[in-house]
Amino acid sequence: METSTVMPDFLASNLDYLLWGNLAHGAPGGLLLSLLMSVAAGIVASALGLAGGTALVMGGPRLRSVLKTLVVLLRAIPVLMLIFWCYFLLPILFGIDIPGVLTVIAALAIINAAYLSQSVQSGIEAIGRGQWGAGLSLGLTRWQTLRHIVLPQALRIMLPSFINQWITLIKDTSLAYVVGVAEFTFVATQVNNREQVYPLQIFAFVGLGYLLVCGGLELLGRRWERRWRYGAA
Repeated sequence: METSTVMPDFLASNLDYLLWGNLAHGAPGGLLLSLLMSVAAGIVASALGLAGGTALVMGGPRLRSVLKTLVVLLRAIPVLMLIFWCYFLLPILFGIDIPGVLTVIAALAIINAAYLSQSVQSGIEAIGRGQWGAGLSLGLTRWQTLRHIVLPQALRIMLPSFINQWITLIKDTSLAYVVGVAEFTFVATQVNNREQVYPLQIFAFVGLGYLLVCGGLELLGRRWERRWRYGAA
């Protein structure tokens, strides 16, 4: 009974900080920062994954061999380890101070691009050879056939894999706390350390936040699938 009366006031007093951190002072944090990192890393990972998967199909033997080795290595590295590497190595390599947020975005983009490149490769290879032959018989080059005929069909096959990987990426932003980035889990831990009264409620709220975001993305992905399936614009 006491918890039910205190909980609304407790959430109200910490809700702004949990959702967007010190945004009023120009430092976004909390759930907002997690979403911003997810969007940035997702865009970069999708672009790199599309390019890498296409190269795995269209590239020469040497390029494909190098890319396959790189993908295997990246998939074998824990995300947490890659975040540490980017955080400590990128400033040394470039000789400048790189914000922790950018190093986390770089790490998430790189490792998710490795997974997406294999999804792209599988999607392209799933299209029958007849589609390639039809494009070539129309006078299109191999790259033109890929762009105008094969890739649009392959994207429909790839979409579920992309959605799953984006959801994984959103959840992996919680690992940014290890380098002091004030994402959702980090600010929740700060609130919990300050209050030391409601750990269950605080982290249940964090879980609910991730559930709503990831669930919303999954529903959006299903809607895209239905639109493509029935040829809606």
